[in-house]
Amino acid sequence: MKGEEHVVLYRKYRPRTFDEVVGQEHVVTVLKNALRLDRVAHAYLFAGTRGTGKTTLARLLAKAFNCQNRGKDGEPCNTCNICREFMLGRSLDLIEIDAASNRGIDDIRELRDAVRFSPMQARRKVYIVDEVHMLTKEAFNALLKTLEEPPAHAMFILATTELDRVPDTILSRVQTFEFRRLSQEKIQNQLKEILKKEKYKLSDETIRQIAFLADGSIRDSETMLGQVMDAYPEGGEKDALEKLFGLPRLQAVHDLIDASLAKDAKRIIETIEKIKEGGIDPKMLSRMLVYEMRMLLFTLLDPARVADEDFAKKYSREDISRIKTLLVKLLEAHHKEYRGPFQELPVVLALLDSLVQ
Repeated sequence: MKGEEHVVLYRKYRPRTFDEVVGQEHVVTVLKNALRLDRVAHAYLFAGTRGTGKTTLARLLAKAFNCQNRGKDGEPCNTCNICREFMLGRSLDLIEIDAASNRGIDDIRELRDAVRFSPMQARRKVYIVDEVHMLTKEAFNALLKTLEEPPAHAMFILATTELDRVPDTILSRVQTFEFRRLSQEKIQNQLKEILKKEKYKLSDETIRQIAFLADGSIRDSETMLGQVMDAYPEGGEKDALEKLFGLPRLQAVHDLIDASLAKDAKRIIETIEKIKEGGIDPKMLSRMLVYEMRMLLFTLLDPARVADEDFAKKYSREDISRIKTLLVKLLEAHHKEYRGPFQELPVVLALLDSLVQ
């Protein structure tokens, strides 16, 4: 509708219930049981890579615990006054703090003083502290006592992408959940559901590439899908991702693999030069080579996994040994960092290595 505010996809399709959360079933099950049995802890720590649902689940837990008509299965009703206020971000009883910009001891002292006040409407006042690993040593010490003996009306949910930087003294006072990176299959399924609701057409290959680029992050995949939809309102073109995100053409990646396995040095060099002229990020080329080699290997071991039949049918199980050797070389190259004008060299050398096998 004209005049209606545009909402980005990752916000528009943010889970409103636990059952809508993708890929974190091990966390959801425990939290729903805690809600159902009325055994919700006073402090949690959600750890995991970006875009895996830490803040989303923190808000869901806060909303569900305070819901006035919560279901027997722990799901929030999403219709009561508390739920609506929490979803709109207007509740004074839900306080979100970015520890990256509020990391000092004075910030935590202010929080500690505010915790003493009872909630306005909710059963518990909930503090969500994002990127908690950014707090200073002194700030962590100031937070320690509050986490150990918080008021009965307060709950803390800490979130971090770097669990190893959170002090053991904090870890011993919270229930910790590690969030998993989402599989490409789950990301693809989620994107297909969104595309169906948005009535937008995108090829299966493009969906697969978005899931690959997202690298386990459901939020990143939804952001990229939104970019494609904005760039191509009438439907995603075949080379949409190549134009928007600087991906090498899939055919070029397959050509490099074919040339290396065929020990064709001239073809390897020519293809690399064409890719360089397109301004492609060498690290992205390296990632795609490893991914396509991995898919090829898995396809030969289990044909049901086939992703690109035309490419895979060129090879047979007799080629598995050579493919494994090249995959190892490409993995080694992927973890090397070359700066300056020759960043593609590790990949080139790995591809050319087959010539001396």
